[in-house]
Amino acid sequence: MCGIVGYVGNKDALPILLESLKKLEYRGYDSSGVGFLDHDARLFVRKSKGKIRNLEELISAKPLPFAHAGISHTRWATHGFPSDINAHPHTDNKHTIAVVHNGIIENYQELKVLLKKKGCKFVSATDSEVIPHLIASYYKGDLLAAVRQAIAKLRGSFALGVISHHHPGMLIALRVGSPLIIGIGDQENFIASDAPAILDYTRKVIYLKDGQIAVLTKDKIKLCTFEGTSVKPKIDTVSFNVIAARKEGYPYFMLKEIHDQPNVLEQMLNLRLKNKQLVLEGLGLSDDILKRTRKVMVVACGTAYHAGLVGKYIIEDLVRLPVEVDTSSEFRYRNPIVDKHTLVLAVSQSGETADTLAAAREARSKGAKVIAICNVVGSSLAREADGILYTYAGQEIGVASTKAYSAQLMMFYLLALKLAQARQAFAPKVSKELVRQLLRVPSLYREILKDMHNIQKIAEANSHFGCFLYLGRHVNYPSAMEGALKLKEISYIPAEGYAAGEMKHGPIALIDEYRAVVCINPQSHVYEKMSSNMQEIRARRGNVIAIATRGDREIKPNADFVIEVPRTPELLSPLLVVLPLQMLAYFIAVKRGCDVDQPRNLAKSVTVE
Repeated sequence: MCGIVGYVGNKDALPILLESLKKLEYRGYDSSGVGFLDHDARLFVRKSKGKIRNLEELISAKPLPFAHAGISHTRWATHGFPSDINAHPHTDNKHTIAVVHNGIIENYQELKVLLKKKGCKFVSATDSEVIPHLIASYYKGDLLAAVRQAIAKLRGSFALGVISHHHPGMLIALRVGSPLIIGIGDQENFIASDAPAILDYTRKVIYLKDGQIAVLTKDKIKLCTFEGTSVKPKIDTVSFNVIAARKEGYPYFMLKEIHDQPNVLEQMLNLRLKNKQLVLEGLGLSDDILKRTRKVMVVACGTAYHAGLVGKYIIEDLVRLPVEVDTSSEFRYRNPIVDKHTLVLAVSQSGETADTLAAAREARSKGAKVIAICNVVGSSLAREADGILYTYAGQEIGVASTKAYSAQLMMFYLLALKLAQARQAFAPKVSKELVRQLLRVPSLYREILKDMHNIQKIAEANSHFGCFLYLGRHVNYPSAMEGALKLKEISYIPAEGYAAGEMKHGPIALIDEYRAVVCINPQSHVYEKMSSNMQEIRARRGNVIAIATRGDREIKPNADFVIEVPRTPELLSPLLVVLPLQMLAYFIAVKRGCDVDQPRNLAKSVTVE
């Protein structure tokens, strides 16, 4: 989950590395560091605990020489607590080789014992430090050969950037399981964990595949397999808009991304509903395959898992197909019942979530067809799946997902519509009405955003509570879970999302005047049931924040605060209620002085188990 940037070329590497690394800080921000080679091939390493600004201060305090090649890293800690010593790059004892690493080396303890017997001295508590020592132990004048020998001993997932003072104009990159791309410039080349890091310099990229090594100089890029077989590179052009990665006057990326959602959904609908006709380009599966499907399984993690839970209600309601939803990390270990008649939907914003990738591979190995619902073009998940449905939400920099979630929800509605049409699950007039209602959603989002200041006041009035409970029923039970997750992620307030019908089976014991309860209760067939839950909370002095349909007068006596959303069909209500849930969490976190975009202990993309 760390971020890597590397450079080789004619320009000064250090400012390029630092500026590019800032664009990857969402991948980890426990510590950061740079390693680079000057014109005399001397290797310099500077590292600092904390965010990249700490590293910049360290470097500015003592200016460094011009560097024509280097590597940099921003860390999300797995092995070893955040510190200057545990930060990357790591070097061998002779300070001749420097390495940055994203991933986990599972057999590092075993390798560490062997390397210590050879005289290697370790200074950090990381798994990554074994890599430069291992490379150095094999080095006999050929850096590529040494790297290939070293990685043959590694088990786990890893993306690496390697430089050596013996080869000052060379940068080596490789990957197994963790993402890494190559950027192609004019008399300069780059490596990065994610394309936005280097888009100020180039849009031509090569997506490294698992088991590939790249050797970069300023004017050449050579690819080969780990076994040494040459590979012809496939060059892609990134169409991503750099402007989307800027705050544009918003205090936090999260708030900007909340406001991006109407445009994201509008663009998505314009692309997928051309002349109100459904177009799911990339699906990759025929109607005949969809007709033969007997079961749908959704695998995902975190926020994407909550989108999958909503997807279960949507598909079962519209298509009448049974749907299972599993966290990817559990799916891969429980010997799931999957066969050629199972359609697996793998959902991941980044397309690099390690557990979801493994789940997709497991499903395909059992004969299932896999459709990826993903935001990042060219990601690993997109290459693993039989079909890929891109949400095209644009880069999401805030660690707490907002627009990626709403885009995933919308894709579930569109995919359910496709399944229903292929299986003739309902009449054309039903399909036409669903399309009409979906097309209204972006304008309804804009209406909700106009109420932002009211939501801010409600959030600030409740920001002092030490615990929150989120309750929902039916299709908005997952909305309660997502609302609680958002609050936990960015404000650090303990929060639980519960099915409201389960409240009397334990959670009601928690209700008192010191807890806030968010009740998601738009007009629905379970409205009266939810209203009863709210009365039970009020009877126990719980502080109730209700999310209700605009104009609902009956709900006010049962709530201390009411946030209104426009009226929409019950099945579509999760698309609307999520917006005030996001804003509620955002404004509470801001009021409490939290770092909304970079909450502690989290990273945007979980590329390790």
